[in-house]
Amino acid sequence: MTTVLSSLKVIARPEIAPKPPVLGKRMKLLDKLDQQLSLAECMIEGREFEAYKERSVKDPETGERKKIRRRYIVRPWFYDSNEHYYFEVRISNKPIELEKGCPAIDVGEKANLPAVIKVVINAVEKGELDEQLLAPVPKIGKKASTDKASSKASK
Repeated sequence: MTTVLSSLKVIARPEIAPKPPVLGKRMKLLDKLDQQLSLAECMIEGREFEAYKERSVKDPETGERKKIRRRYIVRPWFYDSNEHYYFEVRISNKPIELEKGCPAIDVGEKANLPAVIKVVINAVEKGELDEQLLAPVPKIGKKASTDKASSKASK
């Protein structure tokens, strides 16, 4: 080895333990909850909410790849009934049950929405929804009905 490289400490590559899958799902849910928080704050203030995704597009003339910001629609996880608001935590666009048979959170007035969403964010950060995050998502659509039919036929 040369004198420059000999000044470095060279070791074998260490084994890196994989991160548990719940961490990625938790971070994704936290991002979605932050969007819902911003959406609720914009609704209360009377502003329009805008969400953007960066997308890589190839320019047909030059052939270069460019990143463009593309606006997309965020559907609210909250709804009202006679000015009384409710909030649902959603995974794969399906409400999860926080308690058995109870997917909705009673918020009350519109002004309470940000506070309730912040409580849910705090619960997710502490890992209180990890069980729901790791639960398999029920299939819907044609594929789910064919899976059920094939499982009944095999019995």
